[in-house]
Amino acid sequence: MKRTTYAGLVDDKLIGKEVVLKGWVQKRRDLGGLIFIELRDREGIVQLVFSEEFGKDALAVADKLRGEYVVEAKGTVVARAPKEINPKMKTGKIEVDITEAKILAVSKTPPFYIEDGINVSEDLKLKYRYLDLRRPEMQYNILLRNRIIQSIHSFFDKEGFIDIETPTLTKSTPEGARDYLVPSRVYPGSFYALPQSPQQFKQMLMGAGFDKYYQIARCYRDEDLRGDRQPEFTQIDMEMSFADQEEIMDVTEALLPR
Repeated sequence: MKRTTYAGLVDDKLIGKEVVLKGWVQKRRDLGGLIFIELRDREGIVQLVFSEEFGKDALAVADKLRGEYVVEAKGTVVARAPKEINPKMKTGKIEVDITEAKILAVSKTPPFYIEDGINVSEDLKLKYRYLDLRRPEMQYNILLRNRIIQSIHSFFDKEGFIDIETPTLTKSTPEGARDYLVPSRVYPGSFYALPQSPQQFKQMLMGAGFDKYYQIARCYRDEDLRGDRQPEFTQIDMEMSFADQEEIMDVTEALLPR
């Protein structure tokens, strides 16, 4: 079955329509002949309803479901009764009556709950990083970063800048921080350097006539950790030719509120 929408995007505009959803089991409630499943994906959670009335085979599948099982489900979106509306959920006004369901993957009991504000060590989170990244607050941060990057690209495009990717493996240059070195298999005894920033390439582009250049660049510094510094980081590189200080400040100030 092809997914028609995300669980967190199901709303009252889809009432009466059939949807196909795929995601992870957040919670399960078995009332005997009636099973409620909270299905989670990157956009949020929606409640699925399984019963013999909607689909006997689907109910048998729901009986096997446990936390973090991956499932696909097909059903009809219906409005909840007024007293059953959950104002805490974005999809709290509706639920999905499931007619077909299939388990795509089973799961062991996770070492911590897939929810915000869990009280576990960072070491455990990093050991099970793929589980930590399922938590809503982590997914929100990544999705927010994506929206910021999209906004940056849109801004520079409207300002006439050209997005140009510069090489990552290059020759070491004398700058303020130490480079990470990458040995070359083709040229034994020689090394590439991972750049701290593509300064030489930016200057080359300006000299070649690309008067407005930008890139969201990965940079590397072989230095001890500090509160405001880490070995690998991302920065916005921007270069302008034929520009004075005021023009550069105007572009930078227009970018920052985004």
